[in-house]
Amino acid sequence: MQSEAEHLTPVADGHEVIIETRNVSRIYPGVTALDSVSYRVWRNQVNVLIGENGAGKSTMMKMLAGVETPSSGQILLDGKPVTLTSTQQAEKHGISIIFQELNLFPNMNVMDNIFIGNEFFQHGVINEKYQYQLAKALLERLELDVDPLAPLGELGIGHQQLVEIARALSKDTRVLIMDEPTSALSQSEVKVLFTIIGALKRRGVTIIYISHRLEELMEIGDRITIFRDGRRIAEREVRDASVPWIIEQMVGDKKKHFDYQPAEQRETVLQVNGLTALAQNGGYTLNDVSFALRKGEVIGVYGLLGAGRTELFKGIIGLMHCERGSVLLNGESLERCGFQRRLKKGIALVPEDRKGEGMVEMMSIKSNMTLSDLSLKGFRRALARLNPQKETARVDEMIARLAIKVSDAELPVTSLSGGNQQKVVLGKALMTAPEVVLLDEPTRGIDVGAKTDVYHLIGSMAQAGLAVMFSSSELDEVMSLADRILVMADGKITADLTRAEATREKLIAASTPHD
Repeated sequence: MQSEAEHLTPVADGHEVIIETRNVSRIYPGVTALDSVSYRVWRNQVNVLIGENGAGKSTMMKMLAGVETPSSGQILLDGKPVTLTSTQQAEKHGISIIFQELNLFPNMNVMDNIFIGNEFFQHGVINEKYQYQLAKALLERLELDVDPLAPLGELGIGHQQLVEIARALSKDTRVLIMDEPTSALSQSEVKVLFTIIGALKRRGVTIIYISHRLEELMEIGDRITIFRDGRRIAEREVRDASVPWIIEQMVGDKKKHFDYQPAEQRETVLQVNGLTALAQNGGYTLNDVSFALRKGEVIGVYGLLGAGRTELFKGIIGLMHCERGSVLLNGESLERCGFQRRLKKGIALVPEDRKGEGMVEMMSIKSNMTLSDLSLKGFRRALARLNPQKETARVDEMIARLAIKVSDAELPVTSLSGGNQQKVVLGKALMTAPEVVLLDEPTRGIDVGAKTDVYHLIGSMAQAGLAVMFSSSELDEVMSLADRILVMADGKITADLTRAEATREKLIAASTPHD
């Protein structure tokens, strides 16, 4: 049975196609990422691209940006065939990309990150005064109050994302590809980004916009294209699309329903009392945070960017110094325990920044997954040598459990899509057989199908008696998944609500900082 978009319809009057692919395929060893895809990008519109994990979205964007080349097929720009073999070549044609995973240099300042590889020279030397003024103007345009000479590594993930956008805007861009640009942005920053997108459209810039937040797509998009299993399934104008139709096209006959009953509440596993950490500006990163987490319970932590969610998780597991307060695991104080000892005692963390903190890109899938668990005796023989048979068996078991789409665990972890990389990081945490699992934005930047897998995993962990705590900036996620919701603002817990008590209005009100 052919889909409605098996064949491209004629170009409508009044609109032009700026980029078109004809029967493009991309084949990796053992995997067909794209299967004879004909796809088009409409000039001066926001072209939304959506699909499940592994649908081929990122592969298509990498080819348009010159990162990858097609195994077969043709790419046309303004109706003429082009060969894009590097990002520099794509940028010469006016095509720029903002990758889902930040591609920045934390040891350099903001200005140098914006202009790296695209510097302005005068008499053979970089004109830093001009670059500073231009960087300042770009940052002000994004409503980002940051000194261009500030070290990038001192900025939060959301602000770094805006710097990535500023870098793309600094180039003479005709087509701007945005891969999950709002995954780390607060609601106010998202509004700024949407204003910028509107201004770019008015200047004649074409946008390709990838996101898994359906409400964003319906708000910002002009035209939507859906990929599934490496093929283009459907294309419509957004005004003619609906959320149920989008989900139906994305998942086809692979629909999954998230429905689990949380385990009965039992004894307290994790007790946090008065946890307090000072910020560099003299305020508080964490301000007298106290709560209890029980066995088989799922707590969701909701809050805006900078509320203290990530800092809370790092304070619990010992990755951040706290001036006051205590963390108890099964009644035992962890005051004298650093990160490694807390890991061994039964606390695991899946960090928000999976690329920078959750995995080692140069290592294989298997090596990443067992990285936190190499000290376990089950992986070792006499004389502290690794037991490769047991290691391989455990990894294969975890790959099957998490439904990671991979043909060989020895492949580089970077060969996986974002959703599958996140599953590897989750697997690494579960390899330590923890009692408490901390998940910092576990569904950030992954598709609907992978999100559902993560939801089911959280449910199964709770049913198995694990104590689970996750943070999220998505209201619907915390309201549907958590037994209890902690709301944070300015480093404090401003609300502690059961699922039955929680409403959107209560959560939004509690997450708004008050003087």
